[in-house]
Amino acid sequence: MAGKESSLRYDLQTLRGDLFGGVTSAVVALPVSLAFGVASGLGAAAGLYSVIAVGFFAAVFGGTRFQISGPTAPMTVAMAVIVTTHASTLGEAFTVVVLAGLMQMALGFLGAGRFVVYTPYAVVSGFMSGIGVIIMLIQALPFLGAPTASGGAMGAIRALPDAIANLNVSALVVASATLVAGILWPRRLSRLLPGPLVALVVGTLIGVLWLSDVPIIGQIPTGLPGVQLGLPTAGFVAASLQPALILALLGSIDSLLTSLVADSLTGTRHNSNRELVGQGIGNVVSGMFGGLPGAGATMGTVVNIRAGGLTRASGALRALFVLGVLLGLGRYLEPIPHAVLAGILIKVGWDIIDWPLLLRIHRIRRDLLFVMAMTLGLTVFVDLVTAVAIGLIVAGMAHARKLEGLELDNVLSVPLLDRVFFDGLEGAAAMDEYSARVGLVQLRGAFTVASSHKLVGVIGKDIRDHDVVIFDFSRATYLDDSAAMLIGQLLDVAAREDTEAIVSGASGGVAKTLETLDILSAVPEGQVVETMDEARVVALGLLKD
Repeated sequence: MAGKESSLRYDLQTLRGDLFGGVTSAVVALPVSLAFGVASGLGAAAGLYSVIAVGFFAAVFGGTRFQISGPTAPMTVAMAVIVTTHASTLGEAFTVVVLAGLMQMALGFLGAGRFVVYTPYAVVSGFMSGIGVIIMLIQALPFLGAPTASGGAMGAIRALPDAIANLNVSALVVASATLVAGILWPRRLSRLLPGPLVALVVGTLIGVLWLSDVPIIGQIPTGLPGVQLGLPTAGFVAASLQPALILALLGSIDSLLTSLVADSLTGTRHNSNRELVGQGIGNVVSGMFGGLPGAGATMGTVVNIRAGGLTRASGALRALFVLGVLLGLGRYLEPIPHAVLAGILIKVGWDIIDWPLLLRIHRIRRDLLFVMAMTLGLTVFVDLVTAVAIGLIVAGMAHARKLEGLELDNVLSVPLLDRVFFDGLEGAAAMDEYSARVGLVQLRGAFTVASSHKLVGVIGKDIRDHDVVIFDFSRATYLDDSAAMLIGQLLDVAAREDTEAIVSGASGGVAKTLETLDILSAVPEGQVVETMDEARVVALGLLKD
């Protein structure tokens, strides 16, 4: 990717594309970032600070040149949880953001970027859909004219009856008009005028010119923000590591999934590790100056690409444009009603829900359905940290169960007729034609912890029926530590049953794993061979003895 980018000729046409991409994506970002800032509990300005800090530094230092970064719905929900649960002051909340950014940088420097995208789709689908539900539940209160409630989704559910009883009809009309405008705005016109901006203008005009008795954003700080961090205690830093790690992983997954979308639209390849470093730098700066944590924004990225953005300059120009708005136009954003932002976010929450998967719910495997539904439920009713952690564990167990059957199918355990197996060797013709004193255990492909616990039961019984057992690894490609320890257990079974063991064909990584764990120490040196022909000769000698 770096080669392609460095060879890109930067001329007037490229600058024009970057300007259009940056300005257009900035227009899209303004209403959404204001809404995310309010929804997080940190205020509308926090959303703008995130657009500027994360957007600029991720564009300059990140690994996806087309990507637009800033506050996103998953990061906003996670930050709201941190504000209400893990921090007693705003300074502590921003400290968690800085820690998360440092962790993202560490993941990038350690080369972990390519592993983050291995998160199972069922887990991603579950927490993304859960985030969509949370956004709609939380924003239902300002949609009805009530203030947001503490306690996340459950707090919003508990506050809904009171909000309905004290319904602000004006707020409901403003929010409904905003939502309808966002839904009905034709997609073909979005390139010229983004739907969220149209919804923002429609709802604000109704609130300012007609229904003025609705709660508004109020004063927005102008000018450059100051440093918001204090010196945290060691105890707080230790307690913050878990939410910071979840924030870092969530932002990394969100960003790298957006990078994949950019790749698919442009035919390029991003640098995952560099992207994590860039996102981490952006989040460190954003947290230092009171901004929301951010990640790759899929909608902004798509808008940037379709508007003509070609280089990192488009993302940097977007951040500078929003900075100009903050410095000079902040006072014009103060009359925007909360109901307008609620209407915009209700649409955002609805769009985040993984409808393509939910519409196929009757076709997907039950284990994947369980993982997705469990992750969604835990996200909404417990918290995002627990949902992701348990979702990953259960998804891993479901995957291991699937691998178990596949790996067991690749194990061959059969008796070998003496006369057939020893054909061509001295004395073979005189052997009993029905005698099968040698057994073959052949492992083909990869073997992991998924199947190791069952292999002893499957193969152990066959070992007892033979005088000699040949373990053939010539077609094995991988053994993890658990599977290697299992081989050791099978060799112990053979020793207890007075069955001689021969190991054949172990090479490469398989041989290294067996050697590292000292699995073959109990097998006499002459009974570890390279080919099946050698194994036949050794087996015949053992039977004669």
